[in-house]
Amino acid sequence: MTGEVFYPLAGVWALAILAVFILAVRLSYRIEARSPNLTNRSGFPRKAMMFHTITNMNVARDEETQAMRRHMNGLLLIVLAGFAITAAGLHLVRSGG
Repeated sequence: MTGEVFYPLAGVWALAILAVFILAVRLSYRIEARSPNLTNRSGFPRKAMMFHTITNMNVARDEETQAMRRHMNGLLLIVLAGFAITAAGLHLVRSGG
């Protein structure tokens, strides 16, 4: 019975966490566009430089960009918490609790 409820709920949960992660990636691209040292000048698409934006390396120091960076870090913490909750739920379902 528990698995019948948990697994569909886990699918919806995974989609929600994925949506939050996509929001964080989009915010990372916006931060990069505001930071002269992180701007993509090659003309070719590249992956988001999330490590740089998370650790504040070469990110513009103006207050608005820093607020965006803090917001992105908060979104990534939500994703991390989502993984922890999913792992705890799987543990409970598999242990029969």
